[in-house]
Amino acid sequence: MRLNQYRIMWILVLFDLPTETEKDRRAYTKFRNDLLKEGFNMFQFSIYIRHCMSKENARVHIERVKKLLPPKGHIGILTITDRQFEMMEIFYGTEKQEQKLPEGHQLSLF
Repeated sequence: MRLNQYRIMWILVLFDLPTETEKDRRAYTKFRNDLLKEGFNMFQFSIYIRHCMSKENARVHIERVKKLLPPKGHIGILTITDRQFEMMEIFYGTEKQEQKLPEGHQLSLF
């Protein structure tokens, strides 16, 4: 089947997990790291996204995320088409923000 903007999917995992106790923080970190291992990328602090080539492929990854769910917190999983994702407007604020570049290291060859 030919791929198009209406067949390609994006999965968004939105979550709000408690971090009051050490156990909660470990569960939060584990869930976040597991999402990264599953190929998700951070979109915002509690929103992770993954690109999938089809609805069927998205369903496989959603089932994997369901197996990773921590015991506490709120987690939402949303799928949208590539076309819908493309129509999103993203703003970074109205104030000019300085971009801090990483420090370079001088290489010496002697």
